[in-house]
Amino acid sequence: MGLQCGIVGLPNVGKSTLFNALSNAKAQAANFPFCTIEPNIGVITVPDQRLTELAKLVNPNRIVPTTVEIVDIAGLVKGASKGEGLGNQFLGNIRSTDAIIHVVRCFDDDNVIHVDGSVNPVRDKEIIDTELQLKDLETVEKRIAKQEKVTKTGDRDAKRIMDSLHAYKSHLESGKSARSVALSEEDKAAVADMFLLTAKPVLYVCNVDEASVVTGNKYTKQLMDAVKDETAELLFISAAIEAEIALLESYDDRIAFLNDLGLKESGVQKLIHGSYHLLNLFTYFTAGVQEVRAWTIKSGMVAPQAAGVIHSDFEKGFIRAEVIAYNDFIKYGSEAKCREVGRLRVEGKEYVVADGDVMHFLFNV
Repeated sequence: MGLQCGIVGLPNVGKSTLFNALSNAKAQAANFPFCTIEPNIGVITVPDQRLTELAKLVNPNRIVPTTVEIVDIAGLVKGASKGEGLGNQFLGNIRSTDAIIHVVRCFDDDNVIHVDGSVNPVRDKEIIDTELQLKDLETVEKRIAKQEKVTKTGDRDAKRIMDSLHAYKSHLESGKSARSVALSEEDKAAVADMFLLTAKPVLYVCNVDEASVVTGNKYTKQLMDAVKDETAELLFISAAIEAEIALLESYDDRIAFLNDLGLKESGVQKLIHGSYHLLNLFTYFTAGVQEVRAWTIKSGMVAPQAAGVIHSDFEKGFIRAEVIAYNDFIKYGSEAKCREVGRLRVEGKEYVVADGDVMHFLFNV
């Protein structure tokens, strides 16, 4: 399962600078490139040193990292939900995304004009929230109109769905995002096909100047206070720094550049790790002579579900999985040695896959 995130934000907050830096993300992930598959969509590989270490031992024909797809939404403005500006035409693109990356300006620069005349991250956040909420309200109201006909038949499930829709409607009308509505997971699932924008988890990216990239500033403090009650990730990233990193050809130069700034990882890596944490995702590996490959799954998935990420037939015909913990594979150096010393386990359908597992699936269809 590839991870897909949609980037939103007001014009001139650094969103495009960040996206363009991502578009040259070879700067972040050694030899693995980022590619743009449409003008506003790109795919970046997930940096994972474990994949590299496994490849050193296996020496495969190819190395395949897992990916994150970034959908860039044109800068939203007040009224976007009703068609103002360019952002509205792209809002549909993020309905199928897993999470929203909300870029907020947290820097002063007289040369970069703010669309509303001043730097105010809390106001900016609320503008975007309102536009997304209004778009969701429009979606819910259309669904209610359709559901009314079904409800008149007296179907109990139809009435329950209608109750959920009205709960969403009331919640959105009060200026709150769908992700915080007080409904059971079952009731949410019944109307999940609406793909509400504000139901998605959010990762706030504070676009800061170079001096604030480690500890933040007064603007990041304001935003942190504003979102403290939300279940969200918040990161400090300098889009300007990311643009500079993207221009460096040598991987060693990029690492040295980050070290000089007191940074342990690039903004791209922060984004990926933050997204994984927000969505409760992790990685397992397959390792053979043909390829060493990383696969993204949700925490708590059992072996057949993890196999299904490779191909649906693997899940349907699942028999068993051969599993080696990553640390054991590195310690003993090969699958054969792990098997010899008893560190290869055979697991069945109930096995909950662990982060870093090296797996081989047996199936029959």
